[in-house]
Amino acid sequence: MPTPEPHRVRAMAESFGEDAERYDRTRPRYPDSLIAAITAASPGPDVLDVGCGTGIEARQFAASGCRLLGVEPDARMAAFARARGLDVEVATFEDWDPAGRTFDAVVAGTAWHWVDPRAGAAKAARVLRPGGRLAAFWNVFALPPEVAAATADACLRVMPDSPIDFRAVARGGVDGYRPILEKTADGIRATTGFGAVEQWVHDWERPYTRDEWLDQMPTQGAFTRLPPDALAQVLDGVGAAIDALGGAFT
Repeated sequence: MPTPEPHRVRAMAESFGEDAERYDRTRPRYPDSLIAAITAASPGPDVLDVGCGTGIEARQFAASGCRLLGVEPDARMAAFARARGLDVEVATFEDWDPAGRTFDAVVAGTAWHWVDPRAGAAKAARVLRPGGRLAAFWNVFALPPEVAAATADACLRVMPDSPIDFRAVARGGVDGYRPILEKTADGIRATTGFGAVEQWVHDWERPYTRDEWLDQMPTQGAFTRLPPDALAQVLDGVGAAIDALGGAFT
């Protein structure tokens, strides 16, 4: 069974607000060097954050001096971000009405795969000022092989009929994200007005304890709608693999 394009799986795309507090608390931030590079490459400070979620990257851009507007399809996530001082409008990006507003940068942190890559690029081109940037970026995990294998095994056991390729997802790294990156680039190339597509890589490391990693896993799309007993089985399998590594990994 072919894996459906993420932006068509709306129930998953709009499921993250089930526990917005956990999402905001456990999801990793983005490298300061990435935020600085995007800001430096943009002609001005006005940034549109697509799929802003709880406002993780929006707060980072705001701290660097940018003015932010978020667009978020999940009203629960939008409410969380608004409660922390961000201006957020509830809509999918494809249906969002810019009402004549334009921006110096359109950004999307671990969110552009929930947007139709061609329709999204066309909408971004409409709202970008001359010289503006569309910057879609993702945190790409590179799990230890033992943790990746345990994750895939547990998911295949608990969700044998899922269309997700769990072995590819758990393997991680840039190659695991290649289909998303290629679709993003193809959407940009198909849209009039953009220059050549650039791919930037900003390396970073973060240590995780067993509890920290297991606290973050339920915020991933594959698990947001999983019944508690099934989720517990996945977490037990992954936790055992981390325990075998000494209770932590980078």
